[in-house]
Parts: sequence; C-alpha cells; structure tokens
Amino acid sequence: MATVVSSERKSRLQASPLVHLDPLLVIPPILISGLSLLMIYSSTHTRLAEAHQDPLYYVKRQAIAIVIGLVAMVIVAAIDYRRLRELALWGYGATLLTLVAVLGVGAQVKGAQARFDLGPFQMQPSEFAKFFIVLVLAGYCAIHRGELDGRRLAIAVGIAAVPMGLIILQPDLGTDLVVLFGVFAILAMAGARARHLVVLALLGLTVATIAIRLGVLEQYQIDRLTSFAAPNKDTANSAYNQNESKITIGNGGLLGKGLFQGMQTNASHVPEQHTDFIFTAVGEELGFVGSALLLALFALVVWRSWQAARVSSDLFGTLCCAGIVAMLVLQVFENVGMTMGIMPVTGIPLPWMSYGGSSVIVWFACVGLVANVSMRRFS
Repeated sequence: MATVVSSERKSRLQASPLVHLDPLLVIPPILISGLSLLMIYSSTHTRLAEAHQDPLYYVKRQAIAIVIGLVAMVIVAAIDYRRLRELALWGYGATLLTLVAVLGVGAQVKGAQARFDLGPFQMQPSEFAKFFIVLVLAGYCAIHRGELDGRRLAIAVGIAAVPMGLIILQPDLGTDLVVLFGVFAILAMAGARARHLVVLALLGLTVATIAIRLGVLEQYQIDRLTSFAAPNKDTANSAYNQNESKITIGNGGLLGKGLFQGMQTNASHVPEQHTDFIFTAVGEELGFVGSALLLALFALVVWRSWQAARVSSDLFGTLCCAGIVAMLVLQVFENVGMTMGIMPVTGIPLPWMSYGGSSVIVWFACVGLVANVSMRRFS
C-alpha cells in the first residue's frame, strides 16, 4: 500500500512542477527591483524637478519594465526548458538580426550605437543576446557531452563569437566580458579541456587588444578602463565618475544618511547614478548595512541558481544555470567593484537595480529559466 501511495505521490509531483518552485530564487529579484524604484527616484527626482519635469519619469518606465520582466519570468518558467532549447534557435537568429540592424539604424549615444529608441522606451539587443547565447550554447554542448574535440569546440565558440563580435562593434566591451564569462563556465562544465580554455582566453585577450589598436573602442572607453589603476594621474576627467562614486559611498557610513537624504545623491554629483552607478545611492542613503543586505540578496540568487544547476535532471539544465550564475556573479562584482574603485568602469548595469528596461527584462527571464530547471528536477 505504501508503495502505491509513494508512486501516486511521485507521479503527482512530477505532473505539478509548480510545487517545486523555489521562493528563495524568485523573491530576491523582486525585492531588489522594489529597492531599485526607490533608489532611481532618489537619484533623479531633484534634477527632474529643477528641470520642471515629472519627478517620477524614470520610476514609471522602470516600473513598466519590471512588470514586463515578471511576465517574461513567468512565461519562461512555464514552458518546459527542454522545449525552450528547440525554440532558442529562433530567438538566437532574431537576436543576430537585431544586432546587425542596431549597427545601421540604432541610436548613437555617447559614442556607442547599441540600442533602438522606440518612443519613450529603448531596446538593447545585446542584453537579449545573453539569454539566447546561454540557451543555444548549453543545448549544443549538452548534445556533445564529452565530445568537445577541436572541431566541435570551434563550433561552440562560433555560436558565442558571432553575436559577441557584433556587440564589440557597437562598441560594448562590458557586455562581451559578461557573456565571455558565461561561455567559459558552460564550456568548462561541459567537459572542455583546460588547455583549450587557456587558448580561448589568450585568443580573447588578443582580440580585445586588436580592437583597441584598431580604434574599435572610443578613446573615452579606453580611458575609463585604465583610469581606475591611477586615478590621480587622470588628465581627461575619465576617473571623475569613480572618484565621486567613492566619495558618495563613503558618505553613507554604517547606517546611511536615510532614504532620500543623501547629500551627494540629491546634488547629482555622480553622473549616470540611476543607471550604472545606482549602487552609490544605496551606499550613501542606506549605508554599509543596506549595501550588505542588497549584496546578500544577490548572493541568495547565486546560491539557489547553483543549487538548481546541481540538482538538474539533465546536463542541459545544469549548463543553462551555470552560464547564468557566471554572468550574474561577474556583472554584480564588476558593477559594484567599479563604484568602489577596485574595478574598471565598463558601463554594465547592476541586475534588477540599474535603470534600463532591456536589462531588467532579460535578467527576470534568466531567473525564470533557472526556476524552470529547478522546478522540473524530478521529471
């Protein structure tokens, strides 16, 4: 009788993956997004009011992106991830087309041609490329598990290299670095040999060097990448953002100045504070304690995503989770590190926190994919 009951219960659980939804995975991004709205308002409302504009201008648009992101997370989690592997090629192809199109008709902002302006909203194809590169590369590597010889490894690298090449032409080195970290994680988990990974790393460094030598990167981007190492020798104000960022974070102390009470933040001393440097607003207004709690939420997502990779029922799910974990870790470390002066300024956003619809939507979709793998670990 016990055996019959156990079999029935197992069948019921396998038929209802929602039973296995991990709240510790999906709740932290929602909490981070809620904090994002507060920090975006805090870092923009004063200057918007002074310009006689709606103080909630950026908050409203971020809120819309969060809602779309939540819908994307639900949709991605609802479709069996093994089915998503079949659909991913269409998304990958569409992403390549948009990456080509943005180089021709995209809006040029601060030397980079990386987005489409769609009325009051912007769409950045390189953000969506992260999601589809992970899916397609993980699918290919799962099929050829233990068989990544030179030819197959070259194909795997090509899957990532084509969109990454288009992204560097925008130019957007920061996004490429994030994608590269995810690619290495997937290849390593799929059984690529260490010497092949070393060769790929050296190849990537060579390509980056060539891109700089050929002038693919703007001079201001090169200055931002190098100024953090010697900010006192900066002659082109390329380290200004980072210097003001460190002052703002240090101004918060242990407990912070209080919500909406940051002097540096209200005075708009940190350029791009609501986007790439949103962590400075947290540091000043919520202090070390608030910043640590925010990083703890990110750590919780990383931990639960890694757990999903470990318990996945197949290699494809494991590789998807591993790629997302690697990208998330690097992106958070790089963004927070650049605000503290220990990493170069690369212009990548803080997931779920920085203002920017494409990034928010894609990172919610990534969480949906991880949740998908976790929920179906018994099927």
